[in-house]
Amino acid sequence: MKFIDLAVQQDAIKPELDRRLAAVLSHGQYIMGPEVAELEKALAEYVGVKECVSVSSGTEALLIALMAIGVGSGDEVITTSFSFVATAEVIVLLGATPVFVDIDPQTANIDVRELESKITPRAKAIMPVGLYGQVADMDEINAIANRNGQLPVIEDAAQSFGATYNGRRSCGLSTIGCTSFFPSKPLGCYGDGGALFTDDDAIASAAREIRVHGQSRRYVHTRIGVGGRMDTLQCAVLLAKWGRFDWEVEQRERVGLRYSSQLHERVRGAQLLDSTEVGKPLAGLRTLSIRPDRSSVYAQYTVLVPDRDVVQARLKDADIPTAVHYPSPMGAQPAYRQWAAACATPNADWLSHHVVSLPMGPDLSDQDQDRIIEALANSL
Repeated sequence: MKFIDLAVQQDAIKPELDRRLAAVLSHGQYIMGPEVAELEKALAEYVGVKECVSVSSGTEALLIALMAIGVGSGDEVITTSFSFVATAEVIVLLGATPVFVDIDPQTANIDVRELESKITPRAKAIMPVGLYGQVADMDEINAIANRNGQLPVIEDAAQSFGATYNGRRSCGLSTIGCTSFFPSKPLGCYGDGGALFTDDDAIASAAREIRVHGQSRRYVHTRIGVGGRMDTLQCAVLLAKWGRFDWEVEQRERVGLRYSSQLHERVRGAQLLDSTEVGKPLAGLRTLSIRPDRSSVYAQYTVLVPDRDVVQARLKDADIPTAVHYPSPMGAQPAYRQWAAACATPNADWLSHHVVSLPMGPDLSDQDQDRIIEALANSL
């Protein structure tokens, strides 16, 4: 069994994939070919925003977004304490300071109850993350941003592209939305890729210039930029997958909800995590909450277990692959400890010792899922 099975998906899209790749090889426009504009148009319409700017990775999307709003030395960017390191990395690369906010343990997303207290006059942006595929509390975050000088909100939707929030799609919920097309993401290419989304014409224009070394036109560099274009071939891969994406989102939600219902039914003592349990020894399997006003694309299906090393070893013996997203909160990483002292994150610290992700994907069969659930029950 594979943790993420991309081969089944590739078999399903092979005729369209072959056609799309052959078209690029034929016209030979490997940089900024026609597939780039075609993909950007399709993605912008899907999200419901005016502008989509494709870039070379999800990390580059975040970096360009921060550059487009002028984040630099001396600024602060408020973000979650629990995410992949790229979320904080781009802040530090620009000379700004990451301000880590603890998480709501029931969703693993940024805790909006602690957010406003972290805002100082140096704050330049807020960057929430849609961890594991569920969008953060964007209405509350946007309201806090508006109360504090109309701070831009950059949604890190590397894991939540395709999810909804109050009927709107992830990446279209704030000033800028950023996502990743890393192969394992809900919509993934066959290398690195990403995109940012906005309704702000000035931000979109700045992002397009930044991704081509700050050029407003050839050899006219009006701003500092990067080499951040998405390859035409990778855009072609996503276009080949695009016709199947709505179905995959539906299947991801079905598989994720089935995991939760079957785990609660078949694993003794399994239940939703209660916030009162945080910081104490974990008594049994716990699942995270999906808020009723939003959906998840389950970029990962992540549970909490006691004795994670033991559980993972037993699952490995049963030929069930697992992963840990993530074993350390941001402030515990050696490169980021200097910013951790002022940012206590006990919830993130505790969750990081208990989370484990199970095989997940739109093509995961009920039979394989039942096998995973049975093996997990026997591993606790």
